[in-house]
Amino acid sequence: MTTTSLTAASVTTGTASAPHAGVWHRLRVTEVERASDDAVAIRLDVPDHLAGVFAHRAGQHVAVRHLPDGDGGPELRRSYSVCLPPGERSGLRLVVKRLGPGGFAEYATERLAVGDFLELSAPTGGFGLVDRPGAHHVLIAGGSGITPLLSMAAAALRDDLECRVSLVYANRTAASVLLADELADLKDAYVDRFFTLHVLSQETREAELLSGRVDSGRLTKLLALLGAEPDDRGFFYLCGPWGLVESVREALACWGADPARVRLELFSTADGPREADGGDVPARQGRITARLAGRTTVATMGPGDRVVLDAVLRARPETPYSCRDGLCGTCRAKVVSGSVRMDRQYALGEAELAGGYTLACRARPDSDEVGLDFDA
Repeated sequence: MTTTSLTAASVTTGTASAPHAGVWHRLRVTEVERASDDAVAIRLDVPDHLAGVFAHRAGQHVAVRHLPDGDGGPELRRSYSVCLPPGERSGLRLVVKRLGPGGFAEYATERLAVGDFLELSAPTGGFGLVDRPGAHHVLIAGGSGITPLLSMAAAALRDDLECRVSLVYANRTAASVLLADELADLKDAYVDRFFTLHVLSQETREAELLSGRVDSGRLTKLLALLGAEPDDRGFFYLCGPWGLVESVREALACWGADPARVRLELFSTADGPREADGGDVPARQGRITARLAGRTTVATMGPGDRVVLDAVLRARPETPYSCRDGLCGTCRAKVVSGSVRMDRQYALGEAELAGGYTLACRARPDSDEVGLDFDA
């Protein structure tokens, strides 16, 4: 990834490829553990023959779908970061937090049980650690944005004995903090190299600095407390809702941090900018030729279609997608003929855009014929 990556139930900006595009793997749920009042940690069994498929790098995510069991319910999809407990190197665990009514998170937190099956895509995404021995990795998380960052912190501390990791973790209340015990375990294991500050916006803590929203003034004081400086050793990783990520990104830029040293991942745009004008207008009519899983299919844009994904899904229901909001990058494809245009998106970096990649969930045809390669 270039590296702006915007998932914990996700997005990603980068140059990561999409292996096994259009391929779903049915995995059995082996554990559903309550992580908070509105979140669960889900473990899935990965058979030996799929161990290579689900091998992953810290920070990557998977798309998850649940198909209705003949009850007429909708197909549910979402992307979640792979989040193993510190000390574990293999396996598959997802932490799912319910952010509102409906969707996969409601199903997972209220109905999912051991023995159920979910369909998952292979891990993908460009959000991850910079390969720089001895770096100071500064992580800034909001809510369930901790899920990729916990994995990244554990990997950095384990694999680079000279690095430091600092975490600013923002939540509304102490009860809403996810994975608090695992963060404490990581601190105990690396007491001299891992530092954490918990900031609560709706509870008063003893230290005034740790009470309130993480705005520009508070952030610079928190970074100073952690010994983080905008120098050649510091790299910054942001994950959370749009409002937090955007305000922190702007604060870091004003503080003097090189934007090339800031990596982002979003899990929600609920508090983000509104859709550009024309977002609800039917897209230009035309033909979409899509290559997926080694097979080429031609689809036609229909009168009510807004984006090319709408047309492709009618012909190829297995087409990979998840968030439909330009966050996760699951529907990444290369434009091999014709042209498309996109409005707001958060998953592709400059290198990918320059290389001709688009997101099918955000792309609108700009020519009568468009060719997409999901396998590229």
